[in-house]
Amino acid sequence: MDYGIAIPSYINAWKDVQAAEKAGFTHAWFFDSQLIYSDVWATMALAAENTEKIKLGTLVAIPSNRIAPVTAAAAATINKLAPGRVIVGIGTGYTGRNTMGLPALKLKEFTTYVSQLKDLLAGKDVLFKEGDRERWIRLIHSKKNSGRDDFFNIEDPIPVMVAANGPRGQEIVGEISDGWITTGRSLNVPEGLPNIMKSARRTGNSFDQFGGTDTKPYVTVLTSTCVLREGENISSQRVIENVGPTLLPGVHAMWESTFGPGSNLGMSNSSIAKDYNNYIMEYGDKKTPSTLADRRYLDVHEGHYVYLKEGEEKFISNDLIARTLTGTGKEINDKLDHLESIGVNNVALSVVDSKSARELIKDFGEKVIMERDTPSI
Repeated sequence: MDYGIAIPSYINAWKDVQAAEKAGFTHAWFFDSQLIYSDVWATMALAAENTEKIKLGTLVAIPSNRIAPVTAAAAATINKLAPGRVIVGIGTGYTGRNTMGLPALKLKEFTTYVSQLKDLLAGKDVLFKEGDRERWIRLIHSKKNSGRDDFFNIEDPIPVMVAANGPRGQEIVGEISDGWITTGRSLNVPEGLPNIMKSARRTGNSFDQFGGTDTKPYVTVLTSTCVLREGENISSQRVIENVGPTLLPGVHAMWESTFGPGSNLGMSNSSIAKDYNNYIMEYGDKKTPSTLADRRYLDVHEGHYVYLKEGEEKFISNDLIARTLTGTGKEINDKLDHLESIGVNNVALSVVDSKSARELIKDFGEKVIMERDTPSI
C-alpha cells in the first residue's frame, strides 16, 4: 500500500510535504481549483525543489482551465525538477469549473484533451484545434524533439491518471488512462475495476508501466482520516475540524447537481440538496453585502476542503466520519487491509491546512505506516 497526503494547494505546502516524505509517505497530491487555492503548479514546483523521492501529483488538474499544451508544459517542467516523480491526475472538473458557474466538461471533450496531453508528454506531434482551425503542435525544446533538455523532462515518463466515478468515466480509464483515481465515499472499486479492465482489454491499453498490470490499473482512492488519540472518538472536536471539511464537498456536489451549475461526482440526494439550499440562502443573506441570487455557488464552495462555514457542521454525521479512515491505529490498519483486498494501491488522505497536515503526518506515520512497514518478529 502506498500512502499519500492530499493537500488543498497552499503555497507553503512544500514544508509539510518534506515532513511527509521523512515520515514514509510515498505520494503528495495537490488540489487544482484556481479560485480557491494557490496555483497547483507553483505549489508543486516548490515541493519538487525541496524533496527527494516522494511522488507529486495533481488531484486533479482541470482540462478546460488550461489548454492541453499548457498542462503538458507545466507537468514536463515539474518533471525537470523532480525526474520521474510527477503524476498528472486529471478530471472533468468540480470546483475548478463550478466556482466559475460552469458544469463539468463533457466526456467527449475530456477524452480528446487526455489523449492530446498524453501524446505531448510522449514527445509526439498533436493536431490541436481552436475554433475551426487545426494546427500541429509539440513540446519543441525537449530532448526527444530537439536534443535540448534545458526546459522540459519527458524522458522520465509522466503518467496521466484519470479520475472517474461513473461507468462511462471508468470505460475511459480503461481506454486511455495510465491509472485510476476515485473517491472513498463512492466505494466503487469492486464494481468499477471489471468495467475498466474490460475496456482495457478491448482497446489494448496496458497499465503495467505505472504500478498496475496488463489490464488492472494502479488505483488511488481519495479519502480522509484522523488517527484517534487517547480519550477521543469520532465526534471529538479535533476530528470534526480535521475531517469535517473533507466531507462537505459531497454535500456541495449534491447541491450542485440540483441547484447549481452541475456536478458529475455521482452524488445526488434531493432531500440533502434542498436542506443545504435553505442553509446557503440564509448564509448568503446574512453576509454584508448579501450574496446575489445568481452567485450562490460562490458561497457554497467557501471553505471547500479547508474549513466548515458557520452552521455547516449540522451536515456532518458520525456515520459519514465512520466511512472515512478515521479510527484508532488498529482500526485504520484493518480498513487498509480491506482496501488492499479490493484492489486499492494508494490512499490519498486529505488534510485541511498545515496544522492538520502535521498532525496527520505524525500520527499516521507512527500508528499506521510504521506498524504496516515494520515486519513482525
